[in-house]
Amino acid sequence: MDGIPIQNFLVLAAILFGLGVVGVITRRNAIIIFMSIELMLNAVNLTFIAFSNYLNNVEGQIFVFMVMVVAAAEVAVGLAIIVAIFRLRESIHVDEIKLLKW
Repeated sequence: MDGIPIQNFLVLAAILFGLGVVGVITRRNAIIIFMSIELMLNAVNLTFIAFSNYLNNVEGQIFVFMVMVVAAAEVAVGLAIIVAIFRLRESIHVDEIKLLKW
């Protein structure tokens, strides 16, 4: 990353984050929304890594590692919840899921 300017990484991270936001706002499928949130997390991780390398500081990389650990746990729990909802309602569209209402 020494030869590539930091602006390139920040622009890429902004594009990825924007795509994630668009996916969360426009889609109604729970799995697509879930993947869009993961895309936003990866965009933030890319920003942390870029600044960590630019500032010659390892703390950003350690923070990215911790975020990835939490994201992995989130994926496991989130997909389990989505599978349970699909088995119960036979749909994963957010508009059709009203589990909190009796």
